[in-house]
Amino acid sequence: MGKNSVLLDQLGPSLAEARRRHCLSGASVRVFAQFAYQTQKTWSQPRRVVGKAEVSVLGDNPRFVVTNLPVRGFKGEADGGRFIPARLYEEVTARAGKWEHAQAADAGFAGRSDEHPLPGQQPVAVVAGHLGLLLMERLRHAGLAGTDLAHADSGSVRLKLLKVAAQVRVSVRRVYVQLNTAYPWQELFRLCHKRLMELAPSG
Repeated sequence: MGKNSVLLDQLGPSLAEARRRHCLSGASVRVFAQFAYQTQKTWSQPRRVVGKAEVSVLGDNPRFVVTNLPVRGFKGEADGGRFIPARLYEEVTARAGKWEHAQAADAGFAGRSDEHPLPGQQPVAVVAGHLGLLLMERLRHAGLAGTDLAHADSGSVRLKLLKVAAQVRVSVRRVYVQLNTAYPWQELFRLCHKRLMELAPSG
């Protein structure tokens, strides 16, 4: 989200600490903070904002991200620190930014950047795009953890795992999906499918 005087005031102590550490070391320094913030007119309630106070030889570089991801992670997750300020910004938000750039280049979740949807369609495209990003993040964390695709970009995940030719046959009781025997990532596909099925609610 864009900077304003209120956000900069909230990030002030972290920015001062980053400047102090930069002066001592000469290296680029990042200090993270989080706080509740609410606009005067457009937001109906306060929201969680993560601020990055970065100082380098180029000067101050404060940045802000608004999120509804829970600071203690999702219920039942083993890694309860995934969404603490530093990790949320560096592992989730920065990765999402890379995904968005890649998707704009290859017609990803939210469509090509040179398309011009009607005004009424724009919010739907934005929501669909961010929903796609969230689903991809969950797929990588829950289904691909510990594999070669755990830290791959979204284009690689789509190409190797999602955009796969298959023959689908539907019977009265079952849906059969048959993959080509030459598909090179069969074991990865099976592992990811098994992990995701284990997350499905019983009954």
